[in-house]
Amino acid sequence: MKRYTTLVLMILCAVWAKAEFTQAIGIQLGYTQPIYRLNAPSAYTANREQLDKTVLNGFKLGLIYDANIIKGFGCAMGLNYSFGASSQSWQDYPYDDNGNPTQHIKYDVSAKESSHALEVFVDWQYKFEIAKNTWVILYSGPTIQCNLFLSAKEFYRDHLSQTEVKAPIKVAYEYLDAEMAQYYRRLNVTWGVGAGFQYGRYFIRGGYDFGLINPYSKQQFGEMPGYDGDDRYTRGRLDQWQIKLGIYLWEN
Repeated sequence: MKRYTTLVLMILCAVWAKAEFTQAIGIQLGYTQPIYRLNAPSAYTANREQLDKTVLNGFKLGLIYDANIIKGFGCAMGLNYSFGASSQSWQDYPYDDNGNPTQHIKYDVSAKESSHALEVFVDWQYKFEIAKNTWVILYSGPTIQCNLFLSAKEFYRDHLSQTEVKAPIKVAYEYLDAEMAQYYRRLNVTWGVGAGFQYGRYFIRGGYDFGLINPYSKQQFGEMPGYDGDDRYTRGRLDQWQIKLGIYLWEN
């Protein structure tokens, strides 16, 4: 047993001796596009594009800690604040009060959505040095997201007069009506893949994060706002595109 322990320690010492441990702390700012995907029952395929995907656009700001463990291989971790929003102008709503298609346009509809979240990410990465102080980066790793506030509102008005504006029918997380429930979970976990480029202290990183858990808290699809009478299990995921520019303010 002592021999094996000694051998393992010798290997670790040899690896550490060849390691080129460096670290850096910086800031990053960039564009992000959260995408809420929802699996729609066949009864709603006529409105499938609106049902299956909700796309937000926004920005991401955060801190990054970069550690090189063995030449080229290391990790980047940090904390981000992420904001996303979308707005839909007034459009014809060719459905009746039960969500069934109709030729009689009774209402116009508009929508506004916004999201505020904090993220903790860990990316395992490899940097290919292509020139002096110049690297190409490949990375992959998990992110834990906590949605601080998510608002999803739909507004209706009379199609003919266009003067009567009704109150929002749904708002996630924050409700004026105490009887309304939360439709989204606050926590989400993703796994991302991406690539980047670094020159000196400056870098750009971009990639795609795939949602690993169902972000919808309602068990039955019919319990989601606007989709009454369907008992299919609610499934979906929260993905996001992102691209960030940054600078390392401290290096060692």
